[in-house]
Amino acid sequence: MASTQGYKASWWVQILHQVPHVNFQFNIVDSTFAPQEWDYQQALLFLSAIAGICLVISLILICVYLIRFCCCNSDEDEESKDHRVCCVTWSSVTAVIFCCAGIGIGFYGNSETNDGGYQVAYSLMNANHTLSSIDQLVSDTVTVLNIAVKNHLTHLEEVFSKRTELIVIVRNTRRQAESLTLHISNLTFWKDTHFTPFQTGEQINLFEDYRWLAYILLLLMDLIICLFILLGLAKQAKWLVIVMTMMGSLALLLSWGSLGLETAAVVGLSDFCVDPNSFILNTTEMKTDISSDILQYYLTCNQLVRNPFQQRLTVSQRALASIHSQLHGLEREAIPQFPSAKDDLQVLQNTLNRTEGNFHQLIALLNCRGLHKDSADAVKGLCYDGVEGLLFLLLFSFLSALSFTAMICTLPRAWKQFQNRDSDYDDMDDDDPFNPQESKRFVQWQSSI
Repeated sequence: MASTQGYKASWWVQILHQVPHVNFQFNIVDSTFAPQEWDYQQALLFLSAIAGICLVISLILICVYLIRFCCCNSDEDEESKDHRVCCVTWSSVTAVIFCCAGIGIGFYGNSETNDGGYQVAYSLMNANHTLSSIDQLVSDTVTVLNIAVKNHLTHLEEVFSKRTELIVIVRNTRRQAESLTLHISNLTFWKDTHFTPFQTGEQINLFEDYRWLAYILLLLMDLIICLFILLGLAKQAKWLVIVMTMMGSLALLLSWGSLGLETAAVVGLSDFCVDPNSFILNTTEMKTDISSDILQYYLTCNQLVRNPFQQRLTVSQRALASIHSQLHGLEREAIPQFPSAKDDLQVLQNTLNRTEGNFHQLIALLNCRGLHKDSADAVKGLCYDGVEGLLFLLLFSFLSALSFTAMICTLPRAWKQFQNRDSDYDDMDDDDPFNPQESKRFVQWQSSI
């Protein structure tokens, strides 16, 4: 198994990876990350369906409670009714407090997940910049060498036509330059692929923007519902509590739905994070047709894996040294006899210096450390911040689902008590001095006097 330096699967990833994977036929499925296989997809859908079952159970409990509340009218004394009203109100307030705590956890989890997603996108775009730089350097070097061979070396052959020994040196330089062009052109390995890290990074960025915004709206909606529930209880506004009860039902559905998606996502992501390099290696090799030796070199980046470009780099280095030596000899021997060759030799020396500069940059870019760091940062962002953020979002969805279940059960009893109190006031005698309306009129009369 290829290992990424600096990355180790966390304990929560190991635990989530051990979650049983069951398909629709209730058969155990291998937990190896394989999103393209139908059995593995069924296993994740099965985990999501657990949240759906919990939603059905919560709806059944709510219906049973409300039916009992509507149909069972017990005769109780006034003290018992007041005690029940107090318990119902504080139960609603407690559920709101728990929901607000879950919303705070959700904001943190959403931020962590967003950080992980952006780190993955940034690392992929940085890797794409490295690969593009390699392709650009190879293209520039090959173009410059081809121009030098086609124009200046050909012109030198014409100038040295009467000196056989000089023509031999020029032709030998031509062969080495052509060989150098061939070896350098083979250093690029990502140019002809249709799959680019930049496109993947852009897709992740776009998905993360929509995901982050969707969760922000969900969190704000839950928070607004909780605040208006508290306001309705404090003001004893029956219509406001009824409206928030209906909104709480919608929030309940969204909470259980998001819980199902988060469960499938965090388990699937944990399966990937247990052995990320194996999946990256197989997928990249399948989509790009790049040899496994090159991919293994960049994914592991240790002394046990041989540099697949080492032989070509060594041959190119020797060819550059030989061309430089031959051009230096031509300048020393030919210029005194053929002054017209000075300009061509000067251009060739400048081309050789430029090629050497590009070649040293290629050596640095082709080294595994840069691309390996980008791949390691992407894996860490996904498997550390991403998984941790999803776990907090899962906890938020669970707390909010339980809280809204409790609120939907208790709020109808609360606004019914508001109605009973209003009707009690309406049934009082207008001449009763303990009637709140009569007391209010009495206070107004005194103030007018």
